[in-house]
Amino acid sequence: MATEADNSSEEHFQTGKAGPATTYADANSSRIGALGALSLSMLLSSLGTSIANVALPTLATAFSASFQHVQWIVLAYLLAITTLIVSAGRLGDILGRRRLLLGGLFLFTTASALCGVASSLWELIAARAAQGVGASIMMALTMAFVIDTVPREKTGSAMGLLGTMSALGTTLGPSLGGVLIAGVGWRAVFFINVPLGLVALYLSWRRLRVDHCTVRIPVKRFDILGTLLLGLALAAYALAMTMGRGHFGILNLGLLLAALGSVGCFVLAETKVATPLISLGVFRNPVFSAGLATNALVATVMMATLVVGPFYLSRVFGLNEALVGAVMSIGPIISIVSGVPSGRLVDRMGARVIVIVGLALMMAGSLALSLLPGLLGLAGYIVALFILTPGYQLFQASNNTAAMRDVSVDQRGIMSGMLNLSRNLGLITGASLMGAVFAVASGTSEITQAAPQAVEGGMRMTFAVATGLIALAVAVALASVKRGSIARAGGINPT
Repeated sequence: MATEADNSSEEHFQTGKAGPATTYADANSSRIGALGALSLSMLLSSLGTSIANVALPTLATAFSASFQHVQWIVLAYLLAITTLIVSAGRLGDILGRRRLLLGGLFLFTTASALCGVASSLWELIAARAAQGVGASIMMALTMAFVIDTVPREKTGSAMGLLGTMSALGTTLGPSLGGVLIAGVGWRAVFFINVPLGLVALYLSWRRLRVDHCTVRIPVKRFDILGTLLLGLALAAYALAMTMGRGHFGILNLGLLLAALGSVGCFVLAETKVATPLISLGVFRNPVFSAGLATNALVATVMMATLVVGPFYLSRVFGLNEALVGAVMSIGPIISIVSGVPSGRLVDRMGARVIVIVGLALMMAGSLALSLLPGLLGLAGYIVALFILTPGYQLFQASNNTAAMRDVSVDQRGIMSGMLNLSRNLGLITGASLMGAVFAVASGTSEITQAAPQAVEGGMRMTFAVATGLIALAVAVALASVKRGSIARAGGINPT
């Protein structure tokens, strides 16, 4: 039987047409359709990253291009997402999230079609950049829409569902891409997004409630300078961490300095404008600022499993490519299975408690990856994944819920964008930093030629460092809980 609170929440699912509020059954159907639209948007944005990687060797042959050139097919997409995701969230708050999400889905779908018909490498790269712009909007607004779509007590379950769809896209990409390339050709890797994008566009148009802009700011007063400075900082940082294929040279250092300088200019600019892109006061919220920091640390560690895992499995255990892929898929499969249950546990026990539980499991899993494979062999590696990955899903569902649940309506887009940005920066940093730790600890810059004993030593050190990073995340999370409790006890709003 619906409570009064439930009935009031159901009114959110009217589509803007005149008439009485929808019935409970109609509202529940609308909620399911809305979650379907948001889930498909999350799936497509993560699939867009993972499905293209497997096509790079084929594309290098098709366009007679070097690796340095074809890698921009992936980099263009990632750079567009990283540099624009915060701005996309802010524009959603100003223009209306439904309107902007529909535009993002349309752009993503159209750009996917353009990728499929590209006749040159640079046309493909340009289309991939446009696809990334669409994906940045989709990623920035899905979490913001969850708060509008489901009752407060079910927020964790919805966040867990989005985590499941993100893991599904990551898992499905390589295998689906391989099948499409072998059976149809590389263009199918991009064309597959078109029908899925059209379905997501239709569901979003039909099921997401019509919202109105919540920030009364004329578009002409949008913080263009702040947007450009932040975009420059993020692009420079992303390039510094990804260029050079693991070798940090003078170009990487110059880009890193440019990123730091741009951040300084951005902070200064935000204190001078009447309508800043990011209000610096949001960082006084201990829950949200801790959520950003822990999100980046956790993503850094999770990227280590993707960077280090393939080399370790092939060099130490002598697994061929197919078996390496099978073992590497265990983590994402666990994520898919554990995502929704993790969200339900958040709803039942509370986000703050589950954040600590998830991080504790991740710390135990990282320590297990450092020790168990050397003791138990491949079985030890798999057992460690069964500890680490559910912890990650518990953390994701609870951290996103804690950070987004109490955000005001006019800030949901920007906050969602910042959460996604912190995760992306963690992934980028993890690929560079944890890869460097692994190489140094292995005693060689050429991992493919390293002795199994050296690679095993690199594995132990890498995940010992990962354990330390998660311990730092635990300390940050506990400190935020303490600061929030003190603020509430003193009658102070921590925001």
